[in-house]
Amino acid sequence: MLLIPCPWCGERAQTEFTYAGDAASKRPDPETATDADWADYIYLRDNPKGPHDELWQHTAGCRRYLKVRRDTTTHAIIGSAPPHDDMEGDGGG
Repeated sequence: MLLIPCPWCGERAQTEFTYAGDAASKRPDPETATDADWADYIYLRDNPKGPHDELWQHTAGCRRYLKVRRDTTTHAIIGSAPPHDDMEGDGGG
């Protein structure tokens, strides 16, 4: 079981959280994006190896969203932060 450090509640079991997506993904501008831009955004995802930033929601706790940096090769949780804060260290992407 993974333990995820919630910035507001402290360390909790992964079962209290819901994965909410890639924190590095940028939504296209609705005013200028083409159909191809939207198709890429919706269907194409990177599969990074190593540290990667993800969005999670603490659904069984404070219900807030947080950014979690997780190593995709070992599943180790490296850190967490509120969703709009920068996290220290390399990776995230």
